[in-house]
Amino acid sequence: MPVPANAPILTSDAMRAAEAACAASGTSLTDLMDRAGAAVADTAWRMAAGAPILILCGPGNNGGDGYVAARILAGRGADVRVAALAPPTTDLAKAAREKWSGAVEVIDHHLVSAPVVVDALFGVGLTRPLSEDLVQRLRGLAGKRVIAVDVPSGVDADGREPWEPPLPADVTVAFGALKPAHVLLPAARHCGDVLLATIGIEAGRAMSSLPGPASAVPDATSHKFNRGMMLVKAGPMSGAAALTAAAGLRAGAGYVVLSGASEPPFSAIIAEGAANYAARLGDKRLGAVVIGAGYPASDTLDRDVAAALDAGKPLVLDAAAIDAALPRLRVQRGEVAAILTPHEGEFARAFPDLRGSKVDRAKAAAAAARAVVIYKGADTIIAAPDGRVVAAWPGSPWLATAGTGDVLAGACGAMLARGGDAFDAAVAAVGWHIARAAHIGPGLVADDLVADDRVRE
Repeated sequence: MPVPANAPILTSDAMRAAEAACAASGTSLTDLMDRAGAAVADTAWRMAAGAPILILCGPGNNGGDGYVAARILAGRGADVRVAALAPPTTDLAKAAREKWSGAVEVIDHHLVSAPVVVDALFGVGLTRPLSEDLVQRLRGLAGKRVIAVDVPSGVDADGREPWEPPLPADVTVAFGALKPAHVLLPAARHCGDVLLATIGIEAGRAMSSLPGPASAVPDATSHKFNRGMMLVKAGPMSGAAALTAAAGLRAGAGYVVLSGASEPPFSAIIAEGAANYAARLGDKRLGAVVIGAGYPASDTLDRDVAAALDAGKPLVLDAAAIDAALPRLRVQRGEVAAILTPHEGEFARAFPDLRGSKVDRAKAAAAAARAVVIYKGADTIIAAPDGRVVAAWPGSPWLATAGTGDVLAGACGAMLARGGDAFDAAVAAVGWHIARAAHIGPGLVADDLVADDRVRE
């Protein structure tokens, strides 16, 4: 049940619709619950390795999954107990409870815990925080190995509310599709390792997890210009733009020009004075322009961004260049392909009035800007104006260091310069960025991301 690349991610409402569609196609909801309970039982069986298991059941279908898991585990000879918060209230949960022949304890302050605890209390159906009394009862069971059924109880499955569960999970077994809580902070850090049990539900892909890193392999017809010509406009802090240019080459661009910086990081990069910027923008072979790295807000930045927009070339906009470009992007209605790469502070400055989960805000920003938005962070979200969304979770914590955003902008430029869809380019760039970081690991600095793998060791 490992989570596959490009796994679907569904909100609570979308998940209920997918379950209903599955049932309408001929699969009974009882079968779905049996499959879900079996997936939980398999996980608990492996994790417990013979140790006692306590399953906490709520009144809804999440609790029904718990009763099914208990019955399967008991049939295998496991030392399993069940404790309930309240009697079942749904027909499915009632039927599952009737098939459990063991005792059902009460979840109170006197409940004795077990080495492995299965949290089948609420799942995705929770619409409000847990009561303080219940939180206190459940905290008395903490400190054990916890398996959450779909999401830890007390977590908002859609990732819109920062509720904290009293029983953070070591492992979460997701059904049918991932939920936003599995990939958005702060909820994701409470879910532990997430496993995906498909259980026969056909989930749509309006939102998905990040596919594996993509790269375009040159063929016999490739040359430096059809692999992508990229222009990076340097600002006062030219070292940042140098990282961007180097990343463009490493990510596969065939020809990189660094405008306004005299010392390129690689001899293969064409460095030239800022006076030639306008001429470069007119080059028909130019596939993408990247601007913003190390370039604070100024009249000069505004002019350079305006010139790039006037040229009509695909754009990657970082940092202050996002604010400089937004008024034009909003009125040009997608006439220029653009990728915006804000971190949290830059996003809040550019889109101050957006609300909802990080996914909600990224989608709204992309629609408003008529551009692809890479909303950076440990839970990076990539959104397109047409509503497509990809979540890059888990990323790499080693990317939390200066300059790595400049590298990502360069990778976006390389992917965009090849031609094609800006959203696909952004997804490929984020995948490349995370894969490089994972390869390097502890001690990473931004320069490592553009170093030569063959000589790094």
